[in-house]
Amino acid sequence: MKSEKFRNFYKTVPLKLFVLLAAIVLIAFFSNDFGLVDIQKTAVILAVGLDKEDENYTVTAQIAVPKGSDRTTGGTSSVEITGEGRTVADGFGQIYAKTGWVPKLVFCNLIVVGEETAKKDVFCCLDYFLRNEYMSDNCLLAVCEGKASELLSSTSAIDDTSSLAVEKLFSDASEKSGKVMKNSLKDFSIAYYGPSHSSYMPYVRAIEQSASSGESTGGNTGGNGGGGSSGGQQTQEKVFSAQETALFRGGVMVALLNAQETFAFSLLESKIVAGTFTVQKEGKSTSMTVIEDKGSVELNMEGAPKATLSVNVRLRLYNRCSASPVEDISASTPTVYDLENANAYLNNCLALLVQKCVESDCDVLLLKRSLYRSSLKKYREWEQTLLQAVTPELKVTARGIT
Repeated sequence: MKSEKFRNFYKTVPLKLFVLLAAIVLIAFFSNDFGLVDIQKTAVILAVGLDKEDENYTVTAQIAVPKGSDRTTGGTSSVEITGEGRTVADGFGQIYAKTGWVPKLVFCNLIVVGEETAKKDVFCCLDYFLRNEYMSDNCLLAVCEGKASELLSSTSAIDDTSSLAVEKLFSDASEKSGKVMKNSLKDFSIAYYGPSHSSYMPYVRAIEQSASSGESTGGNTGGNGGGGSSGGQQTQEKVFSAQETALFRGGVMVALLNAQETFAFSLLESKIVAGTFTVQKEGKSTSMTVIEDKGSVELNMEGAPKATLSVNVRLRLYNRCSASPVEDISASTPTVYDLENANAYLNNCLALLVQKCVESDCDVLLLKRSLYRSSLKKYREWEQTLLQAVTPELKVTARGIT
């Protein structure tokens, strides 16, 4: 009799478990928002601008505002809301108070720091983002000329939203061209807290250009019968450039690499795949493309400190400023003379880069990190004087495509 009761009990166990699991799933589903926030109550922040005057921070949040759904008005527009406070958190709190929208940084892909703010310790600003659980480690960082609030509120000539136009400068294609050295919140922070205490950000400039705002400046006034003036009023739209690189030591901007020095920095990082450069000799210009790039920095502490900066590139002839023979055009192979000029040009770029790093005492080449990893004792000995004591040795090898 007892065994029959047990058999009946075991037969009903699967059904009871199923009912129990179903109840748990339903309770979990209807009692949890799974981290989602009502879009009507949320500010979708695309980019953040940071400025500091006196003791107060000005936080500019560029918030996405959906446009119409038809083909003529579709896309993403934006609005810039600012908040001020003693901390960045206070600034975001003021933005919340002004709009009623909860500021969410999960979609934020760009943080722009104003130039004057960058000349102070930027981690007084970035500390907030490192602590924010919604912030992406891969968020891009940049320094801008002037104020970050002005950059984000400017009208882009190539995109509805200025931050999206700036982000286009940091594409993989741009990085491979050697024209820009992009950096993320994660990598910048690792370098800041590492033995070298040095890092970099791309430096963004806004360039004005005139553009027509359309045929009418007043628009349709409906039944009143009025109309706007025609003639294509000129508005100031802007394009952006990030060919320069801001160097940081201890979180403070200490120097600015020009386009040539940025290109040399990219070569050392082995980032260039299709970058071009131009050499001039005897009044003639020749452009060449880097189709293979192998760069390295090695530190040797035997005897006096010595740093070997090596660049090995394979080049393709890209453009001459004069008429060329047909065989020269079809082959696209640099001559020995071209390679000699390229070698001299790249050597000069590397020398300028090293000079800028030494003068600013910015170890962006991470020599101290190499020393720290190889010998902690020597690192402590040379930590303060390594950049001034090290002897740079430049090795550039330029070869053709054959």
